[in-house]
Amino acid sequence: MSRIGLLPIAIPKGTEVKIAGSEVVVKGTKGELRRRFHPDMSMALKDGCLIVARPTDSKIHRSLHGLTRSLLANMIIGVSQGFERVLEINGVGYRAQKAGEKLLLQVGYTNTVEFSPPPGINITVEGANRIHVTGIDKEVVGETAARIRAIRPADHYKGKGIKYAEERLRLKPGKSGKVGKK
Repeated sequence: MSRIGLLPIAIPKGTEVKIAGSEVVVKGTKGELRRRFHPDMSMALKDGCLIVARPTDSKIHRSLHGLTRSLLANMIIGVSQGFERVLEINGVGYRAQKAGEKLLLQVGYTNTVEFSPPPGINITVEGANRIHVTGIDKEVVGETAARIRAIRPADHYKGKGIKYAEERLRLKPGKSGKVGKK
C-alpha cells in the first residue's frame, strides 16, 4: 500500500487544476505547468483536493501511484509558492555577478565562466557569494542548481568552490607530513 499515493493533495486558493485524460494542467499565481502522466493512473478532484488512484496492486502500479502523487503535489506547490535553491561560493577571489540574464562566475579558472539559465528559471546574486535559483518547476530548479555547482564543486581539503547552502562539508586533514626519520 503506497502511503504517499493515498494522501490527498490540497489545492490552495488561486490555483486551478484541469484534468484531461492523462494530462494535467495546473495554473496558479506564479505560472502554469502541464504534464502527461501514465495512462493507468486516474486523478480526480473531490472537495478541493486532488486524489490519485491506481487500478491494481501490481508492483508497477504501486510505484507509479506514489510518483504521480508527488509530481502533482510539486506542480501545485510550484505554481502557488515556487521553489528555490541557494548556492554559496567559498574561496579567495571567487565571486558571482549578474550580467543581464547571464550569471558570470569567477571561480579560479583563467576565464570567467558564463552560465545562461533555461527558460522559466530566475537567478539572483546576493552579495558576491550567494546565488538564488528560483522557478516553478522543481526538477528544472534542482537541475539548474546542480549544473551551476558542477562548474566548481567544493573541495574537501580547503573548502573552496560552489556548494549548496544547506550542504555541510567535512574537511579532510590532508597530508600530515613526512614520517619521522630514524
